[in-house]
Amino acid sequence: MKISTKGIYAIEAMLDLAMYSKNGVESLKNIAERRAMSDKYLEQIIGALRKSDLVSSVRGAGGGYQLARAPEEITVLEILQSVENNLLPMECLVDEAECENNINKCAMRSFWKRIWDEIHQITDKITLKDLMDESEKYIKNGSIEYFI
Repeated sequence: MKISTKGIYAIEAMLDLAMYSKNGVESLKNIAERRAMSDKYLEQIIGALRKSDLVSSVRGAGGGYQLARAPEEITVLEILQSVENNLLPMECLVDEAECENNINKCAMRSFWKRIWDEIHQITDKITLKDLMDESEKYIKNGSIEYFI
């Protein structure tokens, strides 16, 4: 499984919204500046997050974006699924017809399925609130850094 830059940026944008729009909304420009992202690319990502009902927008002067639900109700898996086409590590897990082997007797398919199941469980348990708590530890220590 490879998470694209879009997936990484989506998680970062959601984390930024969770941390900085607590009392209202946040502009794309501010998020992009804090996270060193392109405004245009962030716009695409926010669009996908809006379609998935993870983000809502407020129009007009002082408008911007905010989380559609509380941070403890949004999982990393939901965020990734909103922007990634396919998170599965092997094509045979998506489309059995892609596999040349008998899928019922394929040890590798079983292996990749077990890996995916573990990844799925973990990303479905980790919430935006968990990421916020982790980030706030680093902020308090003055040692937070963003790497992509």
